[in-house]
Amino acid sequence: MKPVEEKIVGVIGGLGPEATVDLMRRVIEATPAKDDADHIRMIVDNNPKIPSRIKALIEGTGESPAPLMAEMARKLAAFGADFLVIPCNTAHFYYDDICSAIDIPILNMVDLTVEKVLQENPFIQTAGLLASEAVLRTRLYQRRFEERGVKQISPSSELQTRIMTSIRKIKEGKYHEEDKRALQSAAEELIRRKSEVLIVACTELSIISDSIDVEMPVYDASQVLAEGIVRIVKGDLL
Repeated sequence: MKPVEEKIVGVIGGLGPEATVDLMRRVIEATPAKDDADHIRMIVDNNPKIPSRIKALIEGTGESPAPLMAEMARKLAAFGADFLVIPCNTAHFYYDDICSAIDIPILNMVDLTVEKVLQENPFIQTAGLLASEAVLRTRLYQRRFEERGVKQISPSSELQTRIMTSIRKIKEGKYHEEDKRALQSAAEELIRRKSEVLIVACTELSIISDSIDVEMPVYDASQVLAEGIVRIVKGDLL
C-alpha cells in the first residue's frame, strides 16, 4: 500500500524572526517522532522585511503589511504548502486579506486559542490577555470572547507599558530577567482582577512565557498553533 502523504505547512514568518523559530521548535517538540522522517515538513519564509504592524495599526504612519504577506502566501502555496500559518497574533488583523489571495487554508491562531480556552473552561466569565498594544486595540480576541459572553481584561497602563518595552527588547534579542518579571507582574495583576485563565497572545512574549508561575491555566497562542499544526499533519483535520 502506498503511504499517505502528509500535508506540508507553510509559515509566513519574520514577525518577528525569533518568534518564527520559536514556533518551529514548538512544532518539533509536539511531534510524535522516532526518527527524522517522522517530523513535519515546514516551508518557512522568515521575512523580517514585512512592514511594521505597529506603524500601520497604531501609529498610522506605515504601509499595510497585507500586500507583502499575501505575496508570501502565494509563493508558499506555489512551492507546495497545503496550508499556512502566521506566527503573529497582530498580523491576524489581515487574515481575510491573505486568505483571499490563495486557494489553500490558513490556520487561524486567534480562533484556535479562543476555542481551546472555551472548550476547556466552558463556564468561564473573565479571560486575562497578555498581548501587544496592537492586539488590544484591534480587539482580535475581545470580539471573539464577547460573542461567547466572556469578558476580556488586559493589564493596567503601567504594566502594559512595561510589556511593550519587553516586546521591543525581545525583538532586539536583548531581553533579560526584568522582562520575565514584568510578564509575571502583569499575570499576577490579572489574577487579582479575577481572571480565570491567562492567554499569552503575542509571539514575542511566547519566547519567555514559560517564566509565568501562577496557579491557573495559561494558554500560549504559539503553543496552541504548534499543536494545531501537528494535529492537522498527523491527523489530517483540514
